[in-house]
Amino acid sequence: MSNKTTESDSKYNHLEKMGITELLVNINNEDKTVPQAIEKVIPNIEKLVSVIVSKMKQGGRLFYMGAGTSGRLGVVDASECPPTFGVEHGLVIGLIAGGDSAMWKAVEFAEDSTDQGWEDLVQHNISSNDVVVGIAASGTTPYVLGAIKKCNLNGVETGCIVCNSNSPIAQEAKYSVEVVVGPEFVTGSTRMKSGTAQKLVLNMISTSTMIKLGKVKGNKMIDMQLSNDKLVDRGTKMIMKELTIDYDKANELLLKYGSVRKAVDSQS
Repeated sequence: MSNKTTESDSKYNHLEKMGITELLVNINNEDKTVPQAIEKVIPNIEKLVSVIVSKMKQGGRLFYMGAGTSGRLGVVDASECPPTFGVEHGLVIGLIAGGDSAMWKAVEFAEDSTDQGWEDLVQHNISSNDVVVGIAASGTTPYVLGAIKKCNLNGVETGCIVCNSNSPIAQEAKYSVEVVVGPEFVTGSTRMKSGTAQKLVLNMISTSTMIKLGKVKGNKMIDMQLSNDKLVDRGTKMIMKELTIDYDKANELLLKYGSVRKAVDSQS
């Protein structure tokens, strides 16, 4: 694959000569283009979310796979699903090339193995009930590409989030999301616009999936884990509003039943 958009020259030059304000304004102007690029591919995101929801209703799981920034973003989104939506750990799983230590420190050449991605999935007993979403700005990462190919051979549904057109990963994945955000402000630094695009799409995927699985009522996270005082307070106020009762009674119910949903259901 030649002429990767993600590797093409920045539209700006002599960055080191810019003042701080000019740097910030220019970065911000580039960032503004990201949601517009995503808007163009919402139909593709919808198809991917639909298959994820369908598989999860059958007991399946969602896997995110990536290397470097892409892998980290997948791990972050996966790790936020249990506290936000009250789902069990292991329903959404983020895998990063090089293993957990790669979250904090780059692991040299970890992304270059075409076999390791599939091996990591096998460790999690991957099955045809699951969906695997490869995340790769370039669309060429061997760790992701190899895994997607093996998934296809083994009847596992595949999707991807990439930032180049017509990449190998997008061609292999069944449900491809290609968010082409153009050259980065710092040439080739895909943690910038490409990473922002991936983060926004991941938010869309996990949030809409969890809503369709019934993990939100109205606009509230009724299944969130009560992991700190702020969330206990938020949950208490949700119950106050839902049941039209005072703060102390709502707080008592929340602490007794351990979740907003169970507290509200106990009074119906």
